Amino acid sequence: MDTSIEILKKKIENFTPELAEAFIRIVDNLDATVKSNASQFQLDEVSSRIQFHTENPATKLDFFENISELEKICA
Repeated sequence: MDTSIEILKKKIENFTPELAEAFIRIVDNLDATVKSNASQFQLDEVSSRIQFHTENPATKLDFFENISELEKICA
């Protein structure tokens, strides 16, 4: 990991000012947290169900068809 970071640092140091600005805008957009319209209670309930299902994989998640999509929404 440290090697990858060093390589990335060297590449960033060689950016043109315009490219550096574009890179900063991209990184700033990555930091934005998507807010959910769901209440904290609902998010906690879904999280609890996902945890239960993870511990008991034979159970059925009847409230959502695609677990990976649900995890992305609640992440």
